[in-house]
Amino acid sequence: MLRGVSRNVARRTFFNAAYGLAKKVMPKISETEAAALNSGSVSFDGELFKGDTSSKHLLEKYSLKLTPEEEAFLKNETEQLCEMLNNHQIDVDQNLPPNVWQFIREKRFMGMIIPKKYGGLGFSGHGHALVVEKIAGRNGAAAVTVMVPNSLGPGELLYHYGTEEQKNHYLPRLANGIDIPCFGLTGAPNGSDAAGSMVDEGVVVMEDGVLGMRVNFSKRYITLAPVATLVGLAFKLKDPSKLLTKGKEGITVALLPTSPNQFAPSGIQGLKTGNRHDPLGTPFMNGTVQGQNVFIPMSCIIGGEERAGYGWNMLVECLGEGRGISLPAGSIAGMKLSTLAVGGYARIRKQFKVPIADMEGVQEKLAVIARNSYQSIAAQHLFNAILATGQKPPVLSAIMKQQCTEKGRESINEAMDIIGGAGIIKGPSNYLASGYQAIPIGITVEGANTLTRSLIIFGQGLNRSHPHLLDLIQTIQKGNDLQGFNRELTLVFKHAFTNLGRSVSRGLSVQLQPKGGNIVGYHEAQLHRLTACFAFLSDVGMILGGGLKTAEFVSGRYADILGNLYIGYACLWFYQNNRNVKDLAVLLDYAMADVCHKIQESMFGLFDNFPVPLVGLGMRLVTFPRGREYFVAKDSLRKKVSNLITTPTEVRSLMTENVFISKSPGDRVHQIAHAFNICISADEIARTIRREKREATAEESKVLAEADKLRDEIIQVDTFETLAGKDHRGQFMTPTWSVSETKHEKSAM
Repeated sequence: MLRGVSRNVARRTFFNAAYGLAKKVMPKISETEAAALNSGSVSFDGELFKGDTSSKHLLEKYSLKLTPEEEAFLKNETEQLCEMLNNHQIDVDQNLPPNVWQFIREKRFMGMIIPKKYGGLGFSGHGHALVVEKIAGRNGAAAVTVMVPNSLGPGELLYHYGTEEQKNHYLPRLANGIDIPCFGLTGAPNGSDAAGSMVDEGVVVMEDGVLGMRVNFSKRYITLAPVATLVGLAFKLKDPSKLLTKGKEGITVALLPTSPNQFAPSGIQGLKTGNRHDPLGTPFMNGTVQGQNVFIPMSCIIGGEERAGYGWNMLVECLGEGRGISLPAGSIAGMKLSTLAVGGYARIRKQFKVPIADMEGVQEKLAVIARNSYQSIAAQHLFNAILATGQKPPVLSAIMKQQCTEKGRESINEAMDIIGGAGIIKGPSNYLASGYQAIPIGITVEGANTLTRSLIIFGQGLNRSHPHLLDLIQTIQKGNDLQGFNRELTLVFKHAFTNLGRSVSRGLSVQLQPKGGNIVGYHEAQLHRLTACFAFLSDVGMILGGGLKTAEFVSGRYADILGNLYIGYACLWFYQNNRNVKDLAVLLDYAMADVCHKIQESMFGLFDNFPVPLVGLGMRLVTFPRGREYFVAKDSLRKKVSNLITTPTEVRSLMTENVFISKSPGDRVHQIAHAFNICISADEIARTIRREKREATAEESKVLAEADKLRDEIIQVDTFETLAGKDHRGQFMTPTWSVSETKHEKSAM
């Protein structure tokens, strides 16, 4: 009996000490962090933190299909828009031509996500993504023009939070392109810290019997601002005179029309949306939104006065979803275009009398493009399928943005290396230059990748998606819930030891898992093992408490593991949905080798650099006692993967679905697509006549001559009589334009 009493005393002593320590080390949750944690939904990310999931579960739960309306829009309106886009001329003009602006507005490209009842297209996330993707493969400026109203624009905020009057007035106008929206969130001081460093402020006032706000704001990097007729604005609201009868102080979101309407009968005097930025020469509309001591009626707040102070909750809830759709779609467009055009070019282009697609240095780069394309497409399809069930997973959205844009950057760099001189000479024939030039934009916007990786993916994911941590933190925040703390801490310990057991047992079982014909079973066994390891390592990482916020080396490695686990399961899910595609298993093998190797290296980075002495060593001994077990793919596999996208295979067709190919014979992508099979046939004929030691027949000679003609056409690059006002000798010429014509005016739209 005394022994039992002693155990209870020891247990209480332990939990009391743990509670006291936890109060010191656990992070305090700010109001903006609480908004992020309470927004959206925990989805597949929660299963990864639990340490137990399966691709079978994903197959049972998630499926994806376009509606007939979405398919028709892609085949008709989207194709028509792409055919209207002259990429080079848009770069020269630094604007879309007036007929393109008109087409985008009239065909409701800006209202894809707005429900049909308000005049929009009512598209799913997947339909939205594929429209943006197809346009982005043709022209980035047009894609951004379509993308922003459907992700960063105020349409979704209005639909979820607006008053009935606001929805009935604005949503039909936005859907039909009568109003062009922009959203002013970023100011000079805050950058990626949109909430914490916001200096734009408003004060509640009563003027001439109208309750409103006097607001000072200076926003930059605002896409569509120079042409916007409706400005969404986020600012910090203060109420020193206690005039609010609803709502509260805090970040608030308002809609500012550039012309008077029923919500601002006198207009918004002092609102300025004129000046443009030049985002690396990419000609989408981007600029500033400014105002000093601007009076904004209370009726302009999205949702009215009762939504004052709730802006950050609204933004996090709505805008996070778009981050996982639009920017990944743009990056995937570049990867698909590289697969089709650069893969085709590598088969057509010859050096040393052989297609460069047969050179191992080029194959190494082509394999990376194919792998990244497969991983990103799989991740995109799974994410969109998750959205289709009504979930809004902010952690997965952050993973999508960071992983897909990074893979897009790597892929287009490899593609540019392959096409060489044809890639560095700008002009109508260069289909990669504008995408290459713009890739840092996708990396930077909507939460820079450095921030997203170091702070958001794992930092938010651990608090939001771990099965017990948020409940544990909340018991500490209460200040006196020792009983609740004891309960949650016990669950955390059980979770850690369960996943420790899984790590060890699955680490042993994968050694006995033959690859054989069950490719899914083999790779899933590896992911099961690594998922359990991740869940255990995450529990161990909690000992850093609030220190995880500043331990960004550590948090970044955890984020890499979590992101690659998601991509790995997406690859398996996508493969099982497309397993009828011949040789797709070859590409799956390469993609999974990359995933497992990256996860392993991130884990070993944790082991070697964990801030608490000896903890890293302990984690390694129980999860990887035999040392490194996953290695990069062999050269023979990379060669096979490269050949899959440089020959007419089913894999190449799958990886290039939804790429726009112009009908114009002068378009370079059209020329490559046309020449691809002809040049392959010509090479086969040449091999045959060499092997048979004979002359070519008349029909064979015709094919060989046609292939030579097409090759010569495709390797040409653009030349110009003048560049930047200079003639071909570099001498300045008299300009033929006036200074006033260089300034953007809204009428140019």
